[in-house]
Amino acid sequence: MKPLQITSYTLTTALGAGLNANLRHLRQSHSGLRPCRFFDAQLNTWAGEVEALADEHLAKPWESFDCRNNRLSQLGLRQDDFMRRVREAAARHGAGRIGVFIGTSTSGIHETERAYLQWLSGRDGKTVGEAQMALPDWYRYETTHNTYAVAEFVRARLGLEGVATAISTACSSSAKVFASAARAIESGFCDAAVVGGTDTLCLTTLYGFNALQLISEDICRPSDPARSGLSIGEATGFALLEKPNGDSQLGLLGYGESSDAHHMSSPHPQGEGARLAMQGALRSAGCEASAIDYVHLHGTATPANDLSEAKAVEALFGDRLPCSSTKGWTGHTLGAAGIVGAAFSLLCLQHSFLPRSLNTREVDPQIKTHVLLENRQPYSLRTVMSNAFGFGGNNCSLVLGGLP
Repeated sequence: MKPLQITSYTLTTALGAGLNANLRHLRQSHSGLRPCRFFDAQLNTWAGEVEALADEHLAKPWESFDCRNNRLSQLGLRQDDFMRRVREAAARHGAGRIGVFIGTSTSGIHETERAYLQWLSGRDGKTVGEAQMALPDWYRYETTHNTYAVAEFVRARLGLEGVATAISTACSSSAKVFASAARAIESGFCDAAVVGGTDTLCLTTLYGFNALQLISEDICRPSDPARSGLSIGEATGFALLEKPNGDSQLGLLGYGESSDAHHMSSPHPQGEGARLAMQGALRSAGCEASAIDYVHLHGTATPANDLSEAKAVEALFGDRLPCSSTKGWTGHTLGAAGIVGAAFSLLCLQHSFLPRSLNTREVDPQIKTHVLLENRQPYSLRTVMSNAFGFGGNNCSLVLGGLP
């Protein structure tokens, strides 16, 4: 692919709103994970909740989109001067020539949960058959739970008029938006693109992963021999992609996608799908494995995921290339994991910094990759790879780095 310039980017996680807050906590090794208190969920686990979200409200022009997912999206859009940079891009290209590509997994499903809980509380002991099936008047599926709602909201909130799409491929969603946007720009559907993703905490996710026995009661410990599962988090992030014009030195150099369909919820034990995605990203970027200085791992802290990914990384890069997972800071942010990984990778490039795999006390002897147990700074970087792998073998790897 032809490299694309990343003119601006922003990130909001449980570590805080904006790039500076996230970078500060990375450097200080302060986790955003806390014992889960979300919506009275009766689960013994840890979660990465965005505390600033409690004070976020949608103004009248966008109030029909009001839900946790879109409030978090708005909070993220307001950070790091991102909206101004998009306005400047719209002045250059035209509002109708900037596409919007947003990844999410559960979208605004928490709004549906709230609606059903209100309906259930009003049945007065009647069975479902006896009670009238009518959800509250305030509930709007099309602008909240609907997967496309977050893409429509972001486009409206930014005042854009170009193509817009939502991608929902589980935990690879907001990595795959980079690939979709690159193809759209190359094909002439748009001249620039806002890419990103948002996923918020909800009962469906918390109890669903618990039912799959993938949630840990302990804080998540990626690559550790004692790892017992993931910690769920919420996050949002965005990037502005344009054809290179000298405005930024960082860019998207390549992407790789694969769908191994090995299992609905388990990765291929030898990491075949992950390896194919990483190979595709290298091929797309036109570079050899030796050009990669660091791999930001998907690293969810489940026994199967970490070992599978490690085998794929070792097969391509050997056992000396520095790599780490940042799930110990933010939790697994599901549909937002791709943009979180991309933003952290860009911070690494900008600040010559490598983050440790937080909460990892030692590396599983079965994992042969060079997992970092301490932060490294300064550390010279030019090109990095960021992985995001989802249920069903929906895999995506991005190559990010300095523009040629």
